[in-house]
Amino acid sequence: MESVAEIVLVIALGYLLQRRGKFDGQFKSSISFLIMDIALPASIFVSVLKYLTRDKLASLSGGLLYAFGSFAVGYLIAWLLTKVLHVRPGRRGTFINMFVNANTIFIGLPLNTALFGLKSMPYFLIYYVVNTVSTWAVGIFFIEADDPTKKKDGPKEPFNWKKLLPAPLVGFLVSLVFLLLAIPVPTWINDTLSMVGGVVTPLSLLYIGIVLADAGLKSIHFDKDTIWALIGRFVIAPALMIFFLSLGTSVFGQTVPSIESSTLIIQSAAPGLAVLPILAGQSHGDVDYATNVVTTSTVLFVIVVPILMQVLRFI
Repeated sequence: MESVAEIVLVIALGYLLQRRGKFDGQFKSSISFLIMDIALPASIFVSVLKYLTRDKLASLSGGLLYAFGSFAVGYLIAWLLTKVLHVRPGRRGTFINMFVNANTIFIGLPLNTALFGLKSMPYFLIYYVVNTVSTWAVGIFFIEADDPTKKKDGPKEPFNWKKLLPAPLVGFLVSLVFLLLAIPVPTWINDTLSMVGGVVTPLSLLYIGIVLADAGLKSIHFDKDTIWALIGRFVIAPALMIFFLSLGTSVFGQTVPSIESSTLIIQSAAPGLAVLPILAGQSHGDVDYATNVVTTSTVLFVIVVPILMQVLRFI
């Protein structure tokens, strides 16, 4: 509860400063660039070399299977619900992505670090890699296919492979090369990267506050599609992760460290992707709906985290 309180206070600070006009119009994009392209790759690089070994790396493969399994079933359930609930075109892609893909960077990472410490970073990276591949290889497909203005027989845009290699993932891959080849990193370089990477958590939390201030809490509303999207994000997604973790233990006899299972479950319930409104707009979708579900899930996550932390005590 204390860790969650710390997170809420920093988010509230970003919210209040933005509402009072203390940040200019370019600050949000600048802070996003600093986190995504500079600080986070540095933080991941240092954390991998500090908390991972070659033997431990091999043991993480089970976590990848659990994550991929929960994502695959999540897509299936979400797609079926768009049919059962008659979700209208322009919302279906957003609805499906809300079920499956989470905001692992700006919310999942700082929360995980605050709750479990940097020693949870290797397990966070498992979810981050799967979430990144899922978002840009599968999730974006559902959004583009849901374009209400696009003709089914129209020309298709070529797939942008660069989106599968964002800077944080590149930082992770580079760190794996250093780890596997046992390349030494000078202490002064490691300390510099640690210092730069140390700004990720506070800046990410401030960023969330700024986003909430820009979206406007008064704009939040609940309709059928929003409620079911939130159920998918906060109930079905973590339930699927718990199911696959339990399946691995009971059927395959694979013991999952508590910090790994806790990290995967918490990440599976992180709010919706911050870029969903942008992606929906690019495909002529319902931008208001996308903004609403992202904002609502971000606000409600403050309530969901303490509940999930209590659930983890019984797993």
